[in-house]
Amino acid sequence: MATPGEKPYRVYRGGRQKGKVPVPGGDGKTPKQSAKRRTRGRWGWKRWTLVAILVLVVLFVIWTVAGYLSVRSGVADANKRLAPGTTPVLAKQNGLILDSPTNILLLGTDHSENGQAGRSTDEHSDSMMLLRTDPSRHRITYLSIPRDLGVTIDGIYQKINAAMQLGGPKLAIQTVDNLLGSQLQVNHVVLVDFGSFQKLVDAVGGIDVNVPENILSNRFDCPYSTATRCQQWEGWRFHKGVTHMDGHTALIYSRIRENRLDPAWTDFTRGQNQQAVMQATLGKLASASMFFRLPFDGSNLMAPIATDLSTWDFLQLGWVKFRAGNVLHCRLGGSATGNGFITSTQENIQVVQEVLGNSAAQPPAPGSGPFGPGCVTGNQKFK
Repeated sequence: MATPGEKPYRVYRGGRQKGKVPVPGGDGKTPKQSAKRRTRGRWGWKRWTLVAILVLVVLFVIWTVAGYLSVRSGVADANKRLAPGTTPVLAKQNGLILDSPTNILLLGTDHSENGQAGRSTDEHSDSMMLLRTDPSRHRITYLSIPRDLGVTIDGIYQKINAAMQLGGPKLAIQTVDNLLGSQLQVNHVVLVDFGSFQKLVDAVGGIDVNVPENILSNRFDCPYSTATRCQQWEGWRFHKGVTHMDGHTALIYSRIRENRLDPAWTDFTRGQNQQAVMQATLGKLASASMFFRLPFDGSNLMAPIATDLSTWDFLQLGWVKFRAGNVLHCRLGGSATGNGFITSTQENIQVVQEVLGNSAAQPPAPGSGPFGPGCVTGNQKFK
């Protein structure tokens, strides 16, 4: 019961002061409560990984499109450089290059300074090779055709390299078709201008070629500007073993006709060297590292080339080359007649069957000499 004079209720004074907001626990009596803050969610490694993958995919697509457009521009120019009337004589491609055997005639040409590959009336085939892709066997075959092989062209018996000079790539294709038969008809053609070939090799960053022996060439394309220095100069030297070559070095190596260190050197040897240069260049073109250079060099890669191949064809060819696990090196041949001709023999029919995959690869027969026809596999060399 309240005592006299005492109020029946108790008045409490708040701890609030003017201009201040009471803080729990600020008076030492009220317990503090932890202030809850809304924090932003942090990205985990999974999210960062996903973003990184997406960025890489976008960059890959952009780079691929840029490279494709660059190559397409160069291929379009290469198609225009091919002589009119060439495409109709090519055998129709049955299916895609990705899954069907394809025969591509590679012609290394020399021509007058003012000419263009595939158009000059003064050009002749300095080297002739058939590239056959066989996706079902994961195999690529290179068939070398000696430039001095005797054949009948327009009713006249003469060297096969005369076909280019007489009728351009059209007659060269028809001559090769007549030589190899109906089972090995040419589907596509690529003309490489050796005068501009060094630009292609430089564009791919140079090539590595396994030089089979020490070489000292005769005197041609003297590197010196004075007659005195050229008279003292012995010739071009190449040492046995793997050699990195820029465009000019690869061009010189392809043109050597005489090795003063090896009297047995023949035009076949020169053809093998050219084949090695062509294979190394094709291998570099189909390499993964070249993909990253396409947006910058795509159009330049086609500068020394005239061809009927489309951009899609080149992409298929690059994939087939990448997938190929077996390489077969073959050559046609015969006997030297002493007047510069190589006469064809029955063994060349067997070589064609080996190229087609209907027969196992057989090296040139013992005693067949430097012009013996045959095939070797992998890194084996003709003897």
